[in-house]
Amino acid sequence: MLTLLIAIFVMVYAAIALEHPLKVNKSATALVGAGLLWTIYAFGAADPGMVDQHLGESLTATAQIVFFLMGAMTIVEVVDAHNGFEVITSRIKTTKLSSLMWMVGFVSFFLSSILDNLTTTIVMVSLMKKLLDQREDRLFFAGIIVIAANAGGAWTPIGDVTTTMLWIGGQITAVEIMKGLFIPSLINLLLPLAVTSFMLGARPVIAPQRNEEDLPFETTAFERNLMFFMGLGVLVAVPIFKTLTHLPPFMGILFGLGLVWLVGDLIHHKEEDLRKQRLTLVRALTRIDMSSVVFFIGILLSVAVLEHTHILSGIAQWLDTHVGRQDIIVMIIGLVSAVVDNVPLVAASMGMYSLQQYPADSFLWEFIAYCAGTGGSILIIGSAAGVAAMGLEKIDFLWYMRKISGLALLGYLGGALFYIAEHRLFH
Repeated sequence: MLTLLIAIFVMVYAAIALEHPLKVNKSATALVGAGLLWTIYAFGAADPGMVDQHLGESLTATAQIVFFLMGAMTIVEVVDAHNGFEVITSRIKTTKLSSLMWMVGFVSFFLSSILDNLTTTIVMVSLMKKLLDQREDRLFFAGIIVIAANAGGAWTPIGDVTTTMLWIGGQITAVEIMKGLFIPSLINLLLPLAVTSFMLGARPVIAPQRNEEDLPFETTAFERNLMFFMGLGVLVAVPIFKTLTHLPPFMGILFGLGLVWLVGDLIHHKEEDLRKQRLTLVRALTRIDMSSVVFFIGILLSVAVLEHTHILSGIAQWLDTHVGRQDIIVMIIGLVSAVVDNVPLVAASMGMYSLQQYPADSFLWEFIAYCAGTGGSILIIGSAAGVAAMGLEKIDFLWYMRKISGLALLGYLGGALFYIAEHRLFH
């Protein structure tokens, strides 16, 4: 049974990695994989009651992550509907490409740490279409945005799905992950930025001609500012809510979602139905990426089977025996995340190593958060941010590999080496 489970999981992994050539959505693959794995586990297990108990435990853990993601994605959609991100993007003004690159890189880095890397990439790549006319320039900026968004998402518990998973699972805490990974993540951004800005030199920014239909849906300054700061306030307050109440993060995000919904209905209660419908949460709920949510459900349930059948703990023992060094093992995990999605990799890591052996905020968990979060930048398909940029700008896989992969690898290794050296010096 174990051999069959491993074979099916490897095939599911391969199909997810080859989503674009196969033209099969990774969400469908993940759901089929979860169904097959649990079915085989149910038929092969001696105790059906134990399987039912394991499924209940896995469903509870998966639901917490899914509820959190849905709440966060909906809040971001509401802010976007009110053109709230114009509060940031309207302040980006420069005439040199290199200066613009630094500004976009830092805005993406810090915005991603508050929101998430996927949302940040979508917002910033869309913004570049309004600021840059030359396609080659936009592609370079998209590559840097992917690196910056993934780096920014790695050092906060709400910036990346994988760090959120580790945070909800108890492997990391909010304050320690921010203290431990801020500088390595910043190095991950600074090295590619320095090289790219040197390459761009003094080239000027060539702005496109704006048509009337390109202008955003009209909202008042009060509405934009209120929804922007309230949306960000709710997302930032979730770690504080968890610390004060000891309730899981999904309760904080759902509570905040309710408040945003309430305020939205109150400020638009006198407006005509069409405008109100476009700006309130009812429409935002229909615009969230449910395909990604379904993918997380499928892949997390798939990995849970390997955890309950002790396959993952066996792999951990094999790595410890044949590789030995923990830092090299985690760096390998980060490099593999450039080929396959980092969500199943981190889910697998959480099943491979126990909290009894490696307590919260230990070297292992923080380094996994960094490597899995930033390693996905090395290839365009290695992260949700990369896939989003690929779709928005129609970036070719081989172009990204030639132009951006080396920069991303440079940043990845620079940040990793700094974290290892810092940990050995001060711990």
